[in-house]
Amino acid sequence: MAASHATAGGRSSRAVLFTVACLGQFMVLLDNTIVGAALPDMQHRLHTQLTGLQWIVDAYVLLVAMLLLAGGVFADRFGRKRVYLTGVAVFTTASLICALAPTVGWLIAGRVLQGIGAAALAPASLSLLTAAYPVPQERIKAIGLWAGLSGIGLAAGPVAGGVLTDAYGWPAIFLVNLPIGVILLLVGVRRLGESRNPSAPAIDIPGTVLSVLGVGALTYGLIEGGSRGWTSPVILGSFAAAQVLLAAFVAVQARRSAPMLPLRLFRQRLFTVSNAAVVVVGFALMGSSFFFSQFFVYVQGSSILRAGLQTLPMSLAMVIVSPYAGRLAARYGFRIVVTAGLALAGLGLLALGMVHAHTAYGDVWWRLALAGTGFALAMSPLTGAAIQAVSPQEGGLASGISSTTRQIGAVLGVAVLGAVVRARQSSGASFETGLNSAFVAAGAVTLASAVFTGLWLTRSEPAEGSAAPHRSTGPQTVTTLSACFRFRGLKRVWSGSWSGLRMWT
Repeated sequence: MAASHATAGGRSSRAVLFTVACLGQFMVLLDNTIVGAALPDMQHRLHTQLTGLQWIVDAYVLLVAMLLLAGGVFADRFGRKRVYLTGVAVFTTASLICALAPTVGWLIAGRVLQGIGAAALAPASLSLLTAAYPVPQERIKAIGLWAGLSGIGLAAGPVAGGVLTDAYGWPAIFLVNLPIGVILLLVGVRRLGESRNPSAPAIDIPGTVLSVLGVGALTYGLIEGGSRGWTSPVILGSFAAAQVLLAAFVAVQARRSAPMLPLRLFRQRLFTVSNAAVVVVGFALMGSSFFFSQFFVYVQGSSILRAGLQTLPMSLAMVIVSPYAGRLAARYGFRIVVTAGLALAGLGLLALGMVHAHTAYGDVWWRLALAGTGFALAMSPLTGAAIQAVSPQEGGLASGISSTTRQIGAVLGVAVLGAVVRARQSSGASFETGLNSAFVAAGAVTLASAVFTGLWLTRSEPAEGSAAPHRSTGPQTVTTLSACFRFRGLKRVWSGSWSGLRMWT
């Protein structure tokens, strides 16, 4: 009798932990897509220009990208519950600051703080699950459910953002985080158990600081160059600083015994090429998505609510197609599936570059769906290729690096494509023409990446002294988590959500 009570209590505790982890990750993923729908209202009410909107998005993505790996190490070393709840508290407080922000500067500061909270919250939520489910099969099922349920936030973001912004204004998209954050804190403090990994690697503080400053300086130059002038001392200085800081980062990583980014992994061609392509995926997907709502509102005259709904074909295509990406990669190999996906995505973006103010939506939605289909085919296999290139013990690290490089690509995509639009406007072109140029540029880069992967996304022989990759040379399922999705009924939702999750986190 006592044993049954203990078992029931253990199941209850794990159910609470699972719910808390899912809600936290849902909140982070929702904020990735909900902001895009509110950008036109932010521009109107805060009296900002395109540069301000770029910073509102990139301030968050930049901090998540640069701190994500460190967040996982922090959780393992200092306690998963402690880091998770700290991340929730920071993220919730930052959401309130964003909602109450009277100026763009305050909103950007809040977004920076949100990024810090998300970088702690996201990896800690996964660490809590892996610690709570020590049995491998149970852990796989739990992570699959966590990815699927929390990943609903990605698809819900554009619609929720459109509804809230249309009804209450842009602050509402941040206020929606407050009740979720408060509930998580109250339940988490009382019901979560603490765990840590005493053998976790040391935190690479110099590497983390140099990476944040280096990529931040590069992003500053790309975003501000259009308004300040590309040859101004400030912009040239930011590019020079970025070069020095990133060179120092590489030097530090080469000398540290436990670096945040082991450079030896890049001796494997499969790992290097897959991560280079992942950067392009983040660049093209996030950079183009940044302009979707602005296109529908400013160019085609849609309402904010309608614009949020009009962007759904890309998200839905990714959810529908993603479950088949792993199977296709397992059957035909990474190179064929990734190359085909990038080619489709590139063609879809090029087609979007031909859309104008009077183009009927019936001739627009399929272009979004085509791009979404292509990105869905490419994303998970690229992560799987990176994992297959390294030893089984380093699969988690490879997956984390792939997520980080995708986020870096997203930062650069918003910055560079925004610079393309500003450059076209500076030469006298309309905003519509600038958007067309940005979509065409994103499509061209993606098509070039398709050629690149078609030629080079193959395994190379391991370099002397490097970790041996997986022995199997045949195509494999794209990720060790693929088994999470071998359930009936919800398989498509989970798989699609996981692919979206790997994109944003």
